[in-house]
Amino acid sequence: MVRGLLGAECVRRAFRFFEEQSKSFDEEHAALVRVPAPPFGESKRAALLREKLEACGLEGASLDGEGNCVALRRGEALRPLLVLSAHLDTVFPEGTDCEVRREPSGLMRAPGVADDGCGLAALVALARALNELKAETHGSILFVGTVGEEGEGDLRGVRHLLTASEWGPSADAFISIDGPGLERITHAALASRRYRVTCRGAGGHSWGDFGVPNPVHALGRAVARLAAYPAPKRPRTTFNVGRIEGGSGVNVIPREARMDVDLRSESPAELGRLDAFFRRAARESAEDENASRRQGAPALEIEIRLIGDRPGGATAPEQPLVRLAAEATRSLGAKPYLDCSSTDSNIAISRGLPAVTIGAGGTSGNTHTLDEWYDPAGRDLGLKRALLVALGVVGLKQ
Repeated sequence: MVRGLLGAECVRRAFRFFEEQSKSFDEEHAALVRVPAPPFGESKRAALLREKLEACGLEGASLDGEGNCVALRRGEALRPLLVLSAHLDTVFPEGTDCEVRREPSGLMRAPGVADDGCGLAALVALARALNELKAETHGSILFVGTVGEEGEGDLRGVRHLLTASEWGPSADAFISIDGPGLERITHAALASRRYRVTCRGAGGHSWGDFGVPNPVHALGRAVARLAAYPAPKRPRTTFNVGRIEGGSGVNVIPREARMDVDLRSESPAELGRLDAFFRRAARESAEDENASRRQGAPALEIEIRLIGDRPGGATAPEQPLVRLAAEATRSLGAKPYLDCSSTDSNIAISRGLPAVTIGAGGTSGNTHTLDEWYDPAGRDLGLKRALLVALGVVGLKQ
């Protein structure tokens, strides 16, 4: 299939377009990234993406009920319908300076410039190419900038798109463009569960009230138990306490303390075991802290709240979409490899849709830090691969 596409005049022209317009893609990229998109605050970036997709001639460019930017490039028929997505949000809080700093080499530095600024730039570049070259397809492509891919967003944007919006029943395949690179094909969805654990007590003075149960001590016990968990290397299983906070002073027994915990595994069964171990460890830690309290001191209370639940699964390696992505990668001189990760594709995979996540080309580093960078050298290869895979799904009229 890819060989046939490579011989099409429209595809050859699109490839030249990607090469010749590299500077304009860099400018589009910078324009999107400099608009902040903190967790649960993506609306301004979504509005800018809507304007850009509308300028590319897409139908019905709008923001849906969850805040996703959605626009349709209609083919000869609506089906097959490919959802082509990138995520709008970053991990950085409101007030973060997102201005893009350009280096003489072309390298771009800014929070979120790679994750997932380069994916959003790829959406615009692909829409521009298809529009300017007047490519005609049998099926249709739904361009989507999703909200809530990162952290506590818990994939809320793509959940809404595929479970509650008008597009869910029509979607036939799903591709997420997330981060840089050319070789990676994420076909397996990494399952995860995330918890916020809160301990509350009476508090008091570190000397005068010694023996009153200490919420920080209880969480410390829980962290120690979790750290001792024998996580297997195969299937790969991980845990992380990403945030712990509470208290008001060195000589104050806190009234409250809380921590955020991330649990992941390639195996749903192993994730279930880790999840059960952690919840039991947290409860037992609170019980141990209460057991050592002085007579008459009120007991600690513990709350274990699920704040993220990402389903796992996989699109089989022999599935046509995965094979198409691998063939497209090889056609551009790269060696594809299959990967397992947590992306917007998790929701599509969990619903039985053929889905993969691919990179946008180029390279990056320092992801999720204020010094995140993206090098657009090789961006054109990522765009060429994405175009080949998309056209392979919806079909090019020749």
